[in-house]
Amino acid sequence: MTRIVKCTRETKETSVELELNLDGTGQYDINTGIGFLDHMLEQLSFHGLFDLTLRCKGDLHIDSHHTTEDIALTLGDAFLQALGEKKGIRRYAHAYIPMDEALLRTVVDLSGRPEFHFQGKFTQLALGGLATELIPHFFKSFAMASRITLHMAILYGTNDHHTCEGLFKSLARALYDAVQIDPRREVATSTKGTLS
Repeated sequence: MTRIVKCTRETKETSVELELNLDGTGQYDINTGIGFLDHMLEQLSFHGLFDLTLRCKGDLHIDSHHTTEDIALTLGDAFLQALGEKKGIRRYAHAYIPMDEALLRTVVDLSGRPEFHFQGKFTQLALGGLATELIPHFFKSFAMASRITLHMAILYGTNDHHTCEGLFKSLARALYDAVQIDPRREVATSTKGTLS
């Protein structure tokens, strides 16, 4: 089964093109126009072993909101498409990631029922060119578009770069586990018979 998709999103605010391979080796080629966001998406690709090529041209002369949101929506849509009927996937997963003094937790359910809960705060207004208020918004937009249940928490930590990077790494590891095919399961991982 090939789980490779190409997605685009065109609005008056942004133009996003990406290619995603769920069964890759963690290769990435990313240019969002926001250096810190590039760095975070590289973590997602590398630690999740997802191949990701992504280009975005956005209205960064206004701020980073539209670019960040539309990338998350497009990436979420790509995950949803790549999963197809979700037959045999493990579905549930969690990951704890230490990042120096910080500890982060992500729990996912590829249920088809979008939900998002975030626990934690940032102390800085921005990291690089990315407003920190957009970090939870990125994850929420991704969860809604991919139709997953996503719970994320900054358990503790004092360095915003570490907490943010740990969140992306923990999402990567949780998603990696959740999308794996269980060789013993031939149907969707639900007694309903479907994950949609």
